[in-house]
Amino acid sequence: MEFELSHLIYIFFDMKKFFLFIWEITKVVAISLAIILPVRYFLIQPFYVKGASMEPNFHDHEYLIIDELSYRFEAPARGQVIVFRYPRNPQEYFIKRVIGLPGEQVQIKDGQVIIFNEAHPEGFAINEKYLSGDLITFDSSEIKVTVGPDEYFVLGDNRSASKDSRSFGPVNKSFITGKVLFRGWPLNEITVFDNNYWPQYNN
Repeated sequence: MEFELSHLIYIFFDMKKFFLFIWEITKVVAISLAIILPVRYFLIQPFYVKGASMEPNFHDHEYLIIDELSYRFEAPARGQVIVFRYPRNPQEYFIKRVIGLPGEQVQIKDGQVIIFNEAHPEGFAINEKYLSGDLITFDSSEIKVTVGPDEYFVLGDNRSASKDSRSFGPVNKSFITGKVLFRGWPLNEITVFDNNYWPQYNN
């Protein structure tokens, strides 16, 4: 009888240790999720580059981290590279560069991108040093496109192989996921895209 009692006590304490262990694991998982989920859904998001539309600056199969937070407090700037939902099929995500800002007019003529705004009513051609040296931007219409409020005119860096605002028009800010923050793959191309990285223009 004493043996049975001691055996039961041993089993009881053994089970207690087991449940305490399970409880600790549950707490760790719950705390981790409480930290990770808000970061994943509200601060940053992974993005996998598909296609050649942003070459030579972003290549097929590269792994990026997108900053989803900054545009809650500031507007996208010219030259920044953004990820957004394709307006004609929001299930698809595109990566392009911001070229035209709200209220501006954009014209592609003679191989150049020309911006018309209040500061430059006569228009100015933007200097896109991030493009390949022999690249020329074409648009068969050559008409001025007016960028509406909360809209952005976007182009791929590989202009001859990019579906962008030349075909589907300016992108409303509500479709924008965020801007590129970090490139994590391939390892030899790891890059942090801070404010010093993005090109500066005389707007």
